[in-house]
Amino acid sequence: MLVDIRDVRELKRDGRIPGAFQAPRGMLEFWIDPESPYHKPELATDRTLILFCAAAWRSALSVKTLQDMGVEDIAEIEGGFSAWAEAGLPVAKDEAP
Repeated sequence: MLVDIRDVRELKRDGRIPGAFQAPRGMLEFWIDPESPYHKPELATDRTLILFCAAAWRSALSVKTLQDMGVEDIAEIEGGFSAWAEAGLPVAKDEAP
């Protein structure tokens, strides 16, 4: 399961990976913790969580933090969203109102 931890402003500016779940970096630990009142059931999955940010700095730190919390099936996209887009993989752009 692709998990986009970029800020909503980045999504609007740069686009998004179609089908990726958006979990802002500042809320990630709260959203993944089943004991948190902010828990998101979508993140309680048996699928591998594959985190990404713009260039893999935030996602690398996030993977380590979530591993420390006990999340085992987790990875990141090397190079982040930038590498994904540069590889010509699908990117959806938000339409202007």
